[in-house]
Amino acid sequence: MHEMALTQSLVEAVCEHAAGRRVHSVTLEVGALCAVAPAAMSFCFELAVEGTVADGARLDLDIRPGAGHCRTCDTHLDLTDTILLCPCGSADVEVLAGRDLRILSMEVS
Repeated sequence: MHEMALTQSLVEAVCEHAAGRRVHSVTLEVGALCAVAPAAMSFCFELAVEGTVADGARLDLDIRPGAGHCRTCDTHLDLTDTILLCPCGSADVEVLAGRDLRILSMEVS
């Protein structure tokens, strides 16, 4: 489960940036093509924050859709899967959005 490793890195970055202040919530942007299961990440977050300044913090996930461009038929596509196929049958698809994983905001006191 790579969500645990990702979440541990996320919590480390949040705690470092909080600089000892209490973290109440974290908003994370997750691209639909990141192959991250939101429920698994939420579960891992609850475990990873235990004993840190983010203990008890809420994780809000902002799932962003994937988008691509087929180089064969010049079509823009909505991508929901990591298998990149155009309806024309081509696999020559350039990913334009949906692979991001970043901290958008955090609430601290």
